[in-house]
Amino acid sequence: MKDVVAIWNGLTGRRYTAVNMNERNEDVHSKSVNPKSLRRKSSVVVNQFFNAALPVNADGKARWKKSTFILMTLGLLGLASGCLFLVFNPYELIFKYKVTFGEGGEIFDIWRLAPVDLYLKVYLFNVTNHEEYIAGIDKKLKFQEVGPYVYKELMEHGNVTFNDNGTLTAIPLHPLEYVPELSAGAEDDLLILPNIALLSIANVVREASYITRLGLNLLIAQTDTQPLVKMTAKEFMFGYESTLVTLGNSVMPSWIKFDRLGLIDRMYDFHGDYETVYTGETDMKLTGLIEKYNGDVNLPQWTGKCANVNKASDGAKFPSYIEPNDTLLFFRKSLCRSAKMVRVGEKVVRGLHTYHYKFMDNILDNGVHNPENKCFCRKGRCLPEGFVDVTDCYYGFPIALSYPHFLQADPTILETMEGLQPDLEKHESYFYIQPKSGSPAELAFRFQINMALQDISSISHVDGFSDIILPLLWFEIGMYELPESLNNRFRLYLNILPLVQDIAIYSLFVGGAIFLLCSIGKILLQPAKGSNSKQWSEVEMQRQKSKTKEKEVFYNSLLSPQNGDVTSIAVEDLPTA
Repeated sequence: MKDVVAIWNGLTGRRYTAVNMNERNEDVHSKSVNPKSLRRKSSVVVNQFFNAALPVNADGKARWKKSTFILMTLGLLGLASGCLFLVFNPYELIFKYKVTFGEGGEIFDIWRLAPVDLYLKVYLFNVTNHEEYIAGIDKKLKFQEVGPYVYKELMEHGNVTFNDNGTLTAIPLHPLEYVPELSAGAEDDLLILPNIALLSIANVVREASYITRLGLNLLIAQTDTQPLVKMTAKEFMFGYESTLVTLGNSVMPSWIKFDRLGLIDRMYDFHGDYETVYTGETDMKLTGLIEKYNGDVNLPQWTGKCANVNKASDGAKFPSYIEPNDTLLFFRKSLCRSAKMVRVGEKVVRGLHTYHYKFMDNILDNGVHNPENKCFCRKGRCLPEGFVDVTDCYYGFPIALSYPHFLQADPTILETMEGLQPDLEKHESYFYIQPKSGSPAELAFRFQINMALQDISSISHVDGFSDIILPLLWFEIGMYELPESLNNRFRLYLNILPLVQDIAIYSLFVGGAIFLLCSIGKILLQPAKGSNSKQWSEVEMQRQKSKTKEKEVFYNSLLSPQNGDVTSIAVEDLPTA
């Protein structure tokens, strides 16, 4: 039996250690496994795999087909390229380069001269019962909304100078051009409107000395100046001549620095203003936001947090990489402040994903609901809820801002007049902002300019106008859609290119893996199918002949009479597989 086992082991190519044939069977059939034997067997398996995977030529050098080498190279290159794309994210690098402000930068050029259709719509309040009210017959003023008078606004930043600290300095320019075809009236419409000059000067000198008030009353009587006058829409918006304004300009040049008085004209007075803006070199999120206005992070009209305009947007560019819970700041000189905005939803605007923002609730409550707004009380005097006193931003005129038609304001104000009907859909501001780029896709901010008059009963011809809030006009500055070329450019940058990069990354990984697996498959299958190479066949035949000869020698040695009493065989005497 032992001869049969030895012959079988020889045929199968097994190696075994020297054993005594007379030892007990339990030692031969022991269940214990020798670790060295396991390592030796595993090494044989690995060697057999690599011998099969790495065919050799007759000279002993490894030989692969050219196609196999190309497949493996393509596979490794695909996987490596996919990893590089994933780690370095070339789209983000290109996007950040384009967003950062710099000479020749694409987003910078858009910010410097916005190629958008930005419109100013102005609605005036025509007084329909002025004679009855002046005569004391009617106790309430009756207003009729007229307009809009539409102007195209060119939003430009001129005289740009780059600074060394990641900012630039520019002059805001906002010239207007009348668009009659979009207007619901003409600039020469004759309306009955408040005499801003009389009412403003009356409010200024109400607490002056008796001599000063006497002189003003004599001038009013001599010129027969009335609190409600007939004028054209254009005169009211862009300036009308007034004896009182002329006198004020002569007597008080430090107060009134102009000859004509018009609300829109004053609202768009940017003479001498400049702003410092972040370029994004140090922080991409801040690109296009205001660092300082007129050389200061604080407006001179306010104190505390109310004065700060740092990191606010003027509407041309909002923060980049906006998160859903971020609070944004909006600043416009006509508002005389920065206003907080909160996200209320999302919307796809002409193929662009946007966040829907509106002004934070109670931003005009002067501390009634939000204690932080207490600093908007001018000189300790707080206006009713829904109004902010901007007298210091309008040359000392008693101007107060509110939402149109006193939306979300103290309801008792509406009870003192007729003709105003607040409507949330028509009068609430909104902003649709693409969060990654910070570019507005659609926006409209709406505010109303009012006169917040105090006790002016000591001044002639203004009876019935003491302690009232008088609506003058409300305006909407809106950009309702991006131009087709600009919208398509943003869609390319924000929608298509990220998708192209994702597809490229997945394609590189999948393609690389397929090429690599194909090359491995060709390597493993090549010996099994046989090689076309004549050299490989000859080498393999020589190996097989050598193994057969070793087995024959081994069998002869076992059957030789000289081995009759041999009870053990050394492992080195056995033929290898």
